[in-house]
Amino acid sequence: MEFTLRAATVDDVEPLTRMHLAAWRESYGHLLPEEFFAFREATINTRIERQREALAVSYSPMLAHDADGALVGIASSGPSRDEDGPCDVELQMIYTLRRVHGLGVGQALLDAVIGNSAAFLWVLEDNPRAQAFYGKNGFQPDGTRQLLPPDWHELPEIRMVRAAVGG
Repeated sequence: MEFTLRAATVDDVEPLTRMHLAAWRESYGHLLPEEFFAFREATINTRIERQREALAVSYSPMLAHDADGALVGIASSGPSRDEDGPCDVELQMIYTLRRVHGLGVGQALLDAVIGNSAAFLWVLEDNPRAQAFYGKNGFQPDGTRQLLPPDWHELPEIRMVRAAVGG
């Protein structure tokens, strides 16, 4: 599959926000009630404005577009947000639409946002597909577990860590 990667700009805010929500629905639709998604769809304009403000300041996710120009993936990394972070780089998000799973988009996004760096991430405990993808990229659970906030129905997530690659 042909796809292109590039950093997001303020002009990407609306499609980025809508694709992110679509990926949540695809990834977590079996774990979260419809009300979770309905609320986010009803408040999407607020989410778009928050994204616009973040992009204008320092937030710079990487985007993947298919050959037709449709947004099919997003990823971002940054400094650790954990007080006890196991390393300095955190993979803060990576989402691809189901229609491109297994086609290299996720791998390209991961490589673009963390490269060969030591890094860590949080992944839902009940997300075996994502955990397998991260495992293939050298990430292993470090035994740390937490619950998401109540608006995410306190779903449990685990932390996965990898050492620098090839270093």
